[in-house]
Amino acid sequence: MTLKSGVLRIACLYLPNGNPPDTDKYPYKLKWMSRLLEYSRERLKAEEPFILAGDFNVIPAAGDVYNPAAWAGDALFRPETREAFQSLLGLGLTDALRAVTDAPGQYTFWDYQAGAWQKNWGIRIDHLLLSPQAATG
Repeated sequence: MTLKSGVLRIACLYLPNGNPPDTDKYPYKLKWMSRLLEYSRERLKAEEPFILAGDFNVIPAAGDVYNPAAWAGDALFRPETREAFQSLLGLGLTDALRAVTDAPGQYTFWDYQAGAWQKNWGIRIDHLLLSPQAATG
């Protein structure tokens, strides 16, 4: 990306995991995501390029996990979590990976147990979300 002028803002984040979902950790995660949505909405008003980068602890879709059924009740894959992530995209942010490929199996994390890496039993929980100015710059 070449900046014509101004700044490029990068927010690096580590979103709470939220597990186990039947504890106060999950509402905390959702509240954190709500604050991220508000932060992003405000950043977009500046019409500057910015990137949200990091471990969102969100599996956005079934194609982003090796075995969706195994993650159905997990805080990373619950419908409310995925809806909150989609709300960020609904603001006009671009999922950088999905802007270039719709291919399933593009993972960013593999458990250290049971040979998950070797078997490619992964999940996609790390993301780069781009403002319109960053996506087209």
